[in-house]
Amino acid sequence: MKNYSEKNSLLNAFTLLTVLVAWNASAQAPDPEVYRQRSLQWSERMNANGLSETFKGITTNGNVQPGLFEVRSTGISTAPVSNAADVFLGTLNADQRERISFSVDDDEWRMWANQHIYYRQGISFDEMNEAQRDAALAMLGESLSARGLSLSQDIMHLNTTLGELNGNNFVEYGEGKYWITIMGSPSTTEPWGWQLDGHHLNLNYFVLGDQVVMTPAFWGSEPAVAMTGEYAGTAIMEDEQRYGLAMINSLSETQKAKAVIETRKTGNNIMTQAFSDNVVLENAGIRVAELSAAQKQQLLRLIGVYIGNMRESHQGIRMAEIEEHLDSTWFAWVGESEADSVFYYRIQSPVVLIEFDHETPVGLTHMYARGVPYKEHIHSIVRTPNGNDYGKDLLRQHYLSHPH
Repeated sequence: MKNYSEKNSLLNAFTLLTVLVAWNASAQAPDPEVYRQRSLQWSERMNANGLSETFKGITTNGNVQPGLFEVRSTGISTAPVSNAADVFLGTLNADQRERISFSVDDDEWRMWANQHIYYRQGISFDEMNEAQRDAALAMLGESLSARGLSLSQDIMHLNTTLGELNGNNFVEYGEGKYWITIMGSPSTTEPWGWQLDGHHLNLNYFVLGDQVVMTPAFWGSEPAVAMTGEYAGTAIMEDEQRYGLAMINSLSETQKAKAVIETRKTGNNIMTQAFSDNVVLENAGIRVAELSAAQKQQLLRLIGVYIGNMRESHQGIRMAEIEEHLDSTWFAWVGESEADSVFYYRIQSPVVLIEFDHETPVGLTHMYARGVPYKEHIHSIVRTPNGNDYGKDLLRQHYLSHPH
């Protein structure tokens, strides 16, 4: 893990939060150097706390369920991704390549955050020239589906909208404030990967041979719809909301009584976003084994919206893995289930965890009531529980058979 070039005394986390909220309320851009220093201090605290435990993975009871993942051939080449990564790296100068490059087992994998204030390593889109940005987007395009790339770019664009709504505050916000790092060397045989890290968009893409693990993957925004500004008309995650409502409303009253764990949503419910790699999260809601065949298909359609952000050729492999454990999957809901409701839902199985949450205002507290969840602030996360986030379990098995 690379160290920051500057070290600062840590501020109390509450103090940092208070400062951050005060900036948002003022709707003015902070002094760039003041903001940079606070970002460094915030990040040191987050990193110290978040990395204090050795990675285990998300579990239901603190114990990793073994034997869920195996190193195998999928028959789907990852050469387009590695080739695009090589092209991108080739556009960088020596200093940029040094800053973007980490070992495949570096803790940098775990150093991501959905908050905008986090101080990131790597190379940002703001720093790139046009050729480098094009090459970076081409690498993302080979890794993601067309839908996934579009969603990623829309989230970046909405970060510009957030800056506009904060008095053109482009010190904190903007579509260029997303950083890329490369772990290992692009290869079709050896393990490697890339990470995209910024406000409300955090993607971890691990590759081993022709296997891909694309988790943790965080998608969100505030606002969720741009009503004004440069990207007016941009809207994200409508299917995730519509299909979620369709799922809860497909249940009978008896089933819904099990699935709904809280009838009123009064705050933020998401559990496994930044620095939550080892959360113990018990199954909750209704077990999918209790659903009808039609309801199971409804749930798979909802899951498929998230998995559909992967490169098309790898979606089927991931969905087959999820379907294998479908009867051991749970669906939970918080809130009401009308078209205009705010809500949270969770889909949890041994091999996938999906959370969707309507959050309280953070970046728009000068426009909306504090502490009240609303539909313009969305957080969602896709995880691979039981130790395979970041492809960690596949990498462990690779090292057992190929000592490094």
